[in-house]
Amino acid sequence: MSDPRDMQPKISATNETSSRREFLKSSAGLAAVGGATMLPSGAQAQAGDPNANAELRDIQGRPRILLKGGIVLTLDRGMGDFAQGDVLIEDGTIREVRPNIAVSGNDAAVIDCGNRILIPGFIDTHSHSYQGLLRSILPNGVVDPDYNRDIQNNLTLHYEPADAYAGVLVTALAMIDMGTTAIVDISQVAHSPEHSDANIHALQDSGIRAVFAYSRGAGPANRYPEDIARLQRTYFNARDQLLTPAMAVSIDPKTFQAARAAGLRAVLHIRLNPEPLLALGRAGLLRPGDEFIHCAHLNDEAWRLIKDSGGRTSHSPPLEMAMGHGMPAIQDALDHGMRPSLSSDHSATVAQDMFGIMRAAFDLQRLSILQRVRRGEQNLPPLLTAREVLEFATIEGARCADIDARVGTLTPGKEADIVVLRADRPDVWPHNNAYGTVANLMNPSHVETVFIAGKVKKWRGSLVGVDMVRVLRLVAESRDAVVRRSGFRSSLLG
Repeated sequence: MSDPRDMQPKISATNETSSRREFLKSSAGLAAVGGATMLPSGAQAQAGDPNANAELRDIQGRPRILLKGGIVLTLDRGMGDFAQGDVLIEDGTIREVRPNIAVSGNDAAVIDCGNRILIPGFIDTHSHSYQGLLRSILPNGVVDPDYNRDIQNNLTLHYEPADAYAGVLVTALAMIDMGTTAIVDISQVAHSPEHSDANIHALQDSGIRAVFAYSRGAGPANRYPEDIARLQRTYFNARDQLLTPAMAVSIDPKTFQAARAAGLRAVLHIRLNPEPLLALGRAGLLRPGDEFIHCAHLNDEAWRLIKDSGGRTSHSPPLEMAMGHGMPAIQDALDHGMRPSLSSDHSATVAQDMFGIMRAAFDLQRLSILQRVRRGEQNLPPLLTAREVLEFATIEGARCADIDARVGTLTPGKEADIVVLRADRPDVWPHNNAYGTVANLMNPSHVETVFIAGKVKKWRGSLVGVDMVRVLRLVAESRDAVVRRSGFRSSLLG
């Protein structure tokens, strides 16, 4: 969202319930509580289905998993797709994708994927995940003044570390539940080092793949941007982990300089005025892989700068339309030779559902072009296809997040971030076109099973290893505390 310059916050400290205080004891304590309680070693699938639990335990104990007989949309144009194919996972990596894979021995589990569609996990390239506490708190809000006044300059300022943890955790778990396996998290709540630690611990405990785009905070304990050095030493010292770092920046050149000093990609919200972006380009501060969010109202010069500098773009069509950011710039990106990625932004007003985001991008672009046809315009861009919007939500998201060497397609050698979609329900049956089914007909309820790096995170419709009753209670407690401290008034039925 926007990046207000005039925040002079006062973060209050209050006494919270004992369960929430557990999360504030220390960084190590927070990790222990989050890890031990939220993700117990004994996986919990569907409590009422002993067969599902037995299946899951068997799968978790084997180094090889064969997904057998599904419709496989690899999103790898060089490989192609399979009307009936198999995917072999070995030690968390995709080893083979083809029809009729045979396995032998007791180290392999075989999962029947008949009447299922297999796709790479969705990648959301722009999520303010800490706002999971604030879902639908601005049901009719616009960015100016509502969002900036009520969320950026009020509610956000009253988050304690436990609240940051709860908000990020519930967002990440919800993302997995909806088939999103990777996010770029831009949680603008780094009010202290402890807030940043809580944010990272929540991402770790959820099991999601994430780019932690270290962002600004507010108040006297704020250590942005210099705390990035400690965070890199503490949390980002392995190349094969699910979390990778970036830095959320503003149009202030000093924030870009801090990102460059840390060797990190920059993630920038930019809309309304292209001039600050052009100034950053003239100063030589842009680098390949930088991410630019929204990009509404940019001129041709700014678009050329993004492309020529090797940048990537992230667009949130439902949010941008609902909250007044401007016309989503999907066609602008395409017109300038770029392939956009998709993102949800936040859930204070709209859903973080990638199926809905794909559909909004598809419908809006086609409406715009078809209206131009009716006006008699010539030499128009092509209409988007269902396959293209699924690419935006997967491989283009991976490229924007700079994780495409690891995920984004079902390609042998990549890590196994895979979503199994149930395609035998009456709302999507019979099968006529798999890309159309996924992009235009499905919704999160079709997400049956989710793998991240080959580990089962959702099984037969239920999240694995999550004490959801406790998660929901902690989230409600944090929501109540933040709303109470801020004095914000909301109405359940208003």
